[in-house]
Amino acid sequence: MTIRTDLAVEAKALWEQSARKTTKLEGVRAAERTRDGTEITQVDILDERGRKALGKPVGTYVTLELPRYDRDVRKPAQTLGAELRELLAPAGDGCVLVAGLGNLSVTPDALGPLTVSQLFLTRHLIAGLPAQFGQCRSVCAVAPGVLATTGIETLELVKGAVSHVRPQCVVAVDALAAGSMERLCRTVQFSNTGLIPGSGVGNRRAAFDRESLGIPVYSLGVPTVVDASALCEQAQEQMIVTPRDIDAQVRYLSRVLAGGLNLALHPDLDYEDFVQFVPNTAI
Repeated sequence: MTIRTDLAVEAKALWEQSARKTTKLEGVRAAERTRDGTEITQVDILDERGRKALGKPVGTYVTLELPRYDRDVRKPAQTLGAELRELLAPAGDGCVLVAGLGNLSVTPDALGPLTVSQLFLTRHLIAGLPAQFGQCRSVCAVAPGVLATTGIETLELVKGAVSHVRPQCVVAVDALAAGSMERLCRTVQFSNTGLIPGSGVGNRRAAFDRESLGIPVYSLGVPTVVDASALCEQAQEQMIVTPRDIDAQVRYLSRVLAGGLNLALHPDLDYEDFVQFVPNTAI
């Protein structure tokens, strides 16, 4: 039985389980740590051996364990922001384009669009009011929808935005798929490898990565669905499961991700600043 997952930490665990600890996992390095009481796991896929074993591109994958959703997102957003800032540091301080991937009309897939709706976007403010916002980092966003509702591949729309805006990097935000119930809506994963939308639910689309967009691409997401085959051997093919309170969960998760991104991209600002400038504040 093959269990699909977008999480590198789960892919590593599944590989080790299948190997029954009789084979060493070459080309992969993993380490655990804590930050402000939050458990963090970093998986580095180092080379082709690791890529083949885990089925994911070479790069760094960081996961944070979230508490059960609550109204107060400050602590998880602050921890996420600090970790994101470190991962994004090599991209410099130029313009960032955030792409909120997914379908706003399908709740488990609405994480990306909901997140970008709560970002502090500054590219237009810097151009129009340089005296007031000239010291801010240039941030812009796009929520391109999905092929079924636009008739255009999501990658094509983001490529158009990249060619016009010419950002220094892209951050792609998307809902993910988990291989276990324990990580459903409880694990944030971000990486410097980009992502492949729909790969975790068997609807693989064009990849968002440096090769396809020509600039560094980072990814950020939370699993909102789990493969039913991971729960029951009798599960029908192509069936996925999501929590019954997924609407509340996705609202909470989007606030955490938006808060983390705002803090990572605008380190000189605090929560009160975001409350002033973000209509649907992430705080």
